[in-house]
Amino acid sequence: MIKNQINGAPVLDRQLSDYIHFNKTICYEFTIIVPVYNEEGNIFALDEKLSGFISQSPLTTCVLFVNDCSTDLSLEKIVQVCTRKKNFYYLSLPKNVGLSGALKAGIDNSYSTYVGYMDADLQTYPEDFSLLFPFIEEFEMVMGIRTNRDDSFVKKVSSRIANNFRRFMTKDGIVDTGCPLKIIKIESAKRIPLFNGMHRFLPALIQLQNGKVKQIPVRHFPRMAGVSKFNLRNRLVSPFLDCFAYRWMKSRYINYKITETNIY
Repeated sequence: MIKNQINGAPVLDRQLSDYIHFNKTICYEFTIIVPVYNEEGNIFALDEKLSGFISQSPLTTCVLFVNDCSTDLSLEKIVQVCTRKKNFYYLSLPKNVGLSGALKAGIDNSYSTYVGYMDADLQTYPEDFSLLFPFIEEFEMVMGIRTNRDDSFVKKVSSRIANNFRRFMTKDGIVDTGCPLKIIKIESAKRIPLFNGMHRFLPALIQLQNGKVKQIPVRHFPRMAGVSKFNLRNRLVSPFLDCFAYRWMKSRYINYKITETNIY
């Protein structure tokens, strides 16, 4: 029987049709994952910005909203957008699992060649993915560095302290791990282990796989609606503790490659 490819893996024709019916992201080259928690004021603005980017993206692109059990009208507005717009999809979680959990849920349910990530606060714009695209074949992850950050003094200082401590602990060499604008090859993304605080260590976790990470300056904008979900505790205390969890994981991480198989 004639075989096709799903991200490099051959499948039978009848299996391909069943798989496409099951998960639509496999029809795209690039899926943008947008975790959402109580961002009702930003959903329609996200729709506008993301729709504009999709229309000019060099890769076939879709959006996957991940509603992290929002308690406002975020889910209702997401459903409205996904109902009237093609290329927009969503997942909704029954309980709040935090940014790391929502992001991992998006990765686990994406089957495009690449997955991207951006926050729902629109402090980075999707069109800046275009700055990352030229490097996606050579690197397992390409990510932004926020320039001219439009944040409060306290947020800037706390982020700088947390970033410096993380770099000291992980030796990952990443300037701005908090920048949400990232593109990851799907096979690398699916190997990222899930734990609380995972989102802070995405570059380091890619490096654990012997993957290469590229950093590119991107723009940064003030939040226009909603409120930040981060405070001094989850910007300083939690990252410090998570660094020790990462060090423990790094010392025990198993990295393997398959050299031969007849499974396909």
